[in-house]
Amino acid sequence: MIPLQSGSNGNCIYVEAGGVALLFDGGLSTSLVRARLATFGIQLEAINAMFISHEHGDHVRHAGAVARSGGFPLYITARTYRVAQRRYDLSTKVDVRHFQAGHSVRIGPVTISSLPTPHDAVDGVVYTVDDGCHRLGICTDFGHVYSELRDLVAQVDGLYLESNYDHERLIHGPYPAALKARISGPRGHISNADAAGLVAAAASDRLQWVCLAHLSAHNNNPTLALETHRQILGQTLPLSVAKRHSATSPLCLEADLFQAASRHTKQDDPLRLFWQHGEHLGSADSLRRPIRQRKQASEGGFRF
Repeated sequence: MIPLQSGSNGNCIYVEAGGVALLFDGGLSTSLVRARLATFGIQLEAINAMFISHEHGDHVRHAGAVARSGGFPLYITARTYRVAQRRYDLSTKVDVRHFQAGHSVRIGPVTISSLPTPHDAVDGVVYTVDDGCHRLGICTDFGHVYSELRDLVAQVDGLYLESNYDHERLIHGPYPAALKARISGPRGHISNADAAGLVAAAASDRLQWVCLAHLSAHNNNPTLALETHRQILGQTLPLSVAKRHSATSPLCLEADLFQAASRHTKQDDPLRLFWQHGEHLGSADSLRRPIRQRKQASEGGFRF
């Protein structure tokens, strides 16, 4: 996974899994997407498809132009498409393909699954990408933590997770009261503490890393976000922050032998996301233990 940019100024994420190359969200111009992919030796024409999470401009503004330039299909729910098309040209010479929120799309050996969100969008979704060996969660703009999201987090090996604002900075900052209420409300964004709490409560030992995303420029910063997550999660789980104005260093998921054996997958590692993190140690019984318990165990001297 390579976050090409993350924040209210534009979002786009590159994911390669099972030989399939995907983009998630189209908030960056074609020239920026081309240039940032080229940094890693990737051509836009090598992309197999783009998936849109919701209709807000920082996620969809340039989706039509990018898909048209690269010559690949654009996957978007019909309701999101109808609203976004009023503002942006998504359809001219673009292969637009609709799917229903909560359903999956299969591209080669890869399954892209969607989960509806309570964010203030007409039909917003978060995604998982599963190649049969690993599962990556792409979760931003989901309003608040809800039970289905906890279930998703419990089943991923890598997690791209919104950590939008620090509560104190938002409350005491310059935003109008209505905007503060929208951001912190149940259909807005998620705080650093709530994001970390979600991981602590729901994640299992299969989770190799978390990349914090969609940080506010005014109510957050990378240092503050990481400090909050470390206070709640401890020091054992690798954390990184997606950059606001440039591409972030690539991340990868390592093969886990227990998972490979239990899920009866082939021994090679087809989810070629880049940057190696983490090694699972311990018994099979610990593989579904929540992060909070792992933190407590590690503080007691055990290594997992």
